[in-house]
Amino acid sequence: MKALFVGAGKMATALATGIVNAGIFPPEDVLAVDISPDARKAFITATGIRCLDDATEVAPKMDLILLAVKPQVAEEVARALPKLKDNALIISICAGIPIERLSQWFSTGKIIRVMPNTPLMVGKGASCYALGPATDTDDASLADKILGSLGIARQVDEAQLDAVTALSGSGPAYFFEMIQGLVDAAVQQGLDESLALDLSVQTMAGAAEMLARKLGTPDELRIAVTSKKGTTEAGLNVLAEAEFRKILAKVVKAAKDRSVELGLGKQ
Repeated sequence: MKALFVGAGKMATALATGIVNAGIFPPEDVLAVDISPDARKAFITATGIRCLDDATEVAPKMDLILLAVKPQVAEEVARALPKLKDNALIISICAGIPIERLSQWFSTGKIIRVMPNTPLMVGKGASCYALGPATDTDDASLADKILGSLGIARQVDEAQLDAVTALSGSGPAYFFEMIQGLVDAAVQQGLDESLALDLSVQTMAGAAEMLARKLGTPDELRIAVTSKKGTTEAGLNVLAEAEFRKILAKVVKAAKDRSVELGLGKQ
């Protein structure tokens, strides 16, 4: 089975690395194409996989096409591809683009729509995927192996993918913003910036690990670390006054709404 990445950016690089490291495909059976010389160079350096500037000759020979371009250019790129191999599987990681539109572009229902996230780059991805009407259990198993090689993978109904995009797809940026805010606040209170960053990152990683080990629900663990009239309660009171959870609800809704807009072709 031969695979082609159409687009060789960071997400494609992470997925290609996972595919090869997990032994899902041998390196010689994986190719990539990208119009950017810089992207091609970076992809080759990171993965050791060949990356070409044109898909015309190679695309018709591929069993698997992984569409990994920006959603704003996805239709142009997809329609520019030559006729693909019969029964080729298309896996798209383009945010917001529904299976129905992908099926129109590729003239097939053998489509899997995926929402990965950037922690794939460090083997900690959180990915969800939805199956097109012509896919089968083997296709689903392949998607699960590819995505599962770099984190967790869950199959969902396509209707859930816009919310998935808003949560785990965009989510890393929310955490990065929170960490930067904590670092800035700690520096204002007299800590060295490097120390503040180390402490913030380790604290987040530790809290996440406690949840991953199912030591309690988020609410239970929060209560356990909060002493009455203590320092944690004082800080949490500020979050409550600012309606922190309502802010997060607005954040996720805004990202979901934008995902829907991208699916409708809105730039």
